[in-house]
Amino acid sequence: MDSSITPLRHGGLSLVQTTDFFYPLVDDPYMMGKITCANVLSDLFAMGVTDCDNMLMLLSCSNKMTDKERDVIIPIIMRGFKDAAEEAGTQVTGGQTVINPWMTIGGVATSVCQSNEYIMPDNAVVGDVLVLTKPLGTQVAVNAYQWLDQPERWNRIKLVVSEDDVRKAYQRAMFSMARLNRTAARLMHKYNAHGATDVTGFGLLGHANNLAKVQKNEVGFVIHNLPVIAKMAAISKACGNLFGLLQGTSAETSGGLLVALPREQAAAFCKDIEKQEGYQSWIIGIVEKGNRTARIIDKPRVIEVPAKDRDGELW
Repeated sequence: MDSSITPLRHGGLSLVQTTDFFYPLVDDPYMMGKITCANVLSDLFAMGVTDCDNMLMLLSCSNKMTDKERDVIIPIIMRGFKDAAEEAGTQVTGGQTVINPWMTIGGVATSVCQSNEYIMPDNAVVGDVLVLTKPLGTQVAVNAYQWLDQPERWNRIKLVVSEDDVRKAYQRAMFSMARLNRTAARLMHKYNAHGATDVTGFGLLGHANNLAKVQKNEVGFVIHNLPVIAKMAAISKACGNLFGLLQGTSAETSGGLLVALPREQAAAFCKDIEKQEGYQSWIIGIVEKGNRTARIIDKPRVIEVPAKDRDGELW
């Protein structure tokens, strides 16, 4: 499961907790703080928990930073983390900071819940459909952006994308990663979700397999559609599938929720998210009879997100 659930001594309540940390992956410290916080909270949201009672922040400051760099960058990261926590209706009340050769950033999210406030991830049934609430391709976008300064890498992809394409994709990835999955978590209750997980480091297929493995029923997941940040599929192909984006193995950071929903509710779920947040979700696959594994069909349909590029607009 994405969070641990501990029944408390006190009647009918459970402690739902999760922790996560990673290395910086964008060059804007404020956005890095927001992305980290969104990523930590995502594990609660994947369980349908919409209200976090408390957060802690885990920070390791690199000993390679000068005092000046540290004094400027660390408070900005902390502000990003704190602002995202407040956006999620929670607060950061403590944590731990250490010095380390590497910079890492993460946190802990805790919620005290009644049993109707979380959704166990193991109730998918044959006939359900799979919905994804954010596009794939964050790892490809972040790497391509770093390659702008590495001529030997840039030469591999410059035939399929322009510098502008890469900068825009990076912005899209950054804002997508910083976006909370809270609305999706709330709507999981409204539309009777049968289980969910968030798509992060193991990629779409890795997390789909993890979700399939824990199902009570003998089901399998089949994925037909891959919504991908515009132009990232072309980059992935130009690199000889270095990232495994179309195979579902490309790591994501703070990705969307992958939700198993009753077929008749899924379109309304997607429409509701778009109405509330202005962002698309996609029906990407089905739940069929199977042996608790997930697979992507041989030639999945790649959905470019957004379908049309508009000047001055990200999505």
